[in-house]
Amino acid sequence: MSFITDDFLLTSKTARKLYDEHAADQPIYDYHCHLPPRDLANNRRFGNLFELWLEGDHYKWRAMRAAGVAERYCTGDAEPFEKFMAWAKTVPLTLRNPLHHWTHLELKRYFGIDTILNEDTAQEIWDEANRRIAEMDCKTILKKFRVALIGTTDDPADSLEHHAKLNADSPYANTVIYPAFRPDNCHKLADVKAFNGYVDRVSKAAGVKCDDLAGFMAALKQRHDFFHDMGSRLSDHGLTHLPNVTCTDEQAATIFTKARGGQPLTQAEQDRFTVYMMLYFGQLDASRGWVKQLHLGPMRNNNGWALKNLGPDTGFDSIGDYPQGEGLSRYLGTLADREQLPRTVIYNINPRDNYLFATMAGNFPGMQYGSGWWFCDQLEGMTRQLNALSNLGLLSKFVGMLTDSRSFLSYPRHEYFRRLLCELIGRDVEAGLLPRDMKLLGTMVENICFHNAKHYFGMALKGKFA
Repeated sequence: MSFITDDFLLTSKTARKLYDEHAADQPIYDYHCHLPPRDLANNRRFGNLFELWLEGDHYKWRAMRAAGVAERYCTGDAEPFEKFMAWAKTVPLTLRNPLHHWTHLELKRYFGIDTILNEDTAQEIWDEANRRIAEMDCKTILKKFRVALIGTTDDPADSLEHHAKLNADSPYANTVIYPAFRPDNCHKLADVKAFNGYVDRVSKAAGVKCDDLAGFMAALKQRHDFFHDMGSRLSDHGLTHLPNVTCTDEQAATIFTKARGGQPLTQAEQDRFTVYMMLYFGQLDASRGWVKQLHLGPMRNNNGWALKNLGPDTGFDSIGDYPQGEGLSRYLGTLADREQLPRTVIYNINPRDNYLFATMAGNFPGMQYGSGWWFCDQLEGMTRQLNALSNLGLLSKFVGMLTDSRSFLSYPRHEYFRRLLCELIGRDVEAGLLPRDMKLLGTMVENICFHNAKHYFGMALKGKFA
């Protein structure tokens, strides 16, 4: 039998009461994820447990590689059941890795399976899950987990055709799905050939010539406006760090012209252009009343062979060791000085930076210190983030958990977070560090699980969640 009991992660009566009465039934406001808009628009049905569970999950691939599993069972050409069996053999080795918790939460919540997954139980679990998957589609999943909102991650050059389809004829009665503006490619100048190809894509999407920087910026504004018309009220940026430099209009124009001419750029030029464009995106977000998200710190694509043969986002990234404070302060401070700082959520991937980010958020009214992210969205990482926010800011105003996943089976991560939150608060009550005022505490839990995000991001909901 599974160890995922009703008391999982909850060690006190107060924690259990907070979870059962105030957290468990709150809707999910999934403001940042990587679910494919195509799957959402088409209300995809999945053929088997591999398609639904393992198809694009680089968390699981990393664990399998660590266990010595050959690549063909991760991203290669092995048959679906062979890949599932390779994962089943890996699961017993994941004790104390969050994947062990997530795996069995997902099996129980989606399929009602209490059995521990291993090589011996794999066939039984495969058969039972596939039987249930035959009756499951995206609509079923979103309804089951009371998902009120999904924010996908979309490039400015994207046509948003799948979002247009959702706007015209959504299969979801109570879930809204919005795009988020992710313009990282707009300032990636290390490969000028790739950059020029990308600029041409933006130009075509916007119907605006991008022969010079003014044209490129006009095209991006057109795309930003288009995203707004499609319901977006969110931007999202993924960077190693914000360079601590300045860049004038003239310098940025010269750098852009040089890149369009195919000339290689120095690191200093690349840094200047990144800052210039990031300030422009801040201006666009502020003018439209959007929320900006800054995901900072990952060191991507460490394995050269894997990047060449498998591509990016296949599980070969790490926590980066970049200086974050001065560049982030200069960036946010410049926007604030210009009165162009939008509401902003900042996320760090290196736990070393927890206190830095928590105190940085406190420098700018309305700013949020975001949830434990990526390598930090596990028991210890989320606990550290919550403690940093509690000690240096206002936990009661926190916008809570996000899924940040490509998998439709990731919604139990919200349960995981909510149980952890209630355990932390319950433990403090039992220790006499918080008042045993269940109305006060329960309201705070409900707000962190759903209502704070609903009010902060301000995107319209529908159906019973409106």
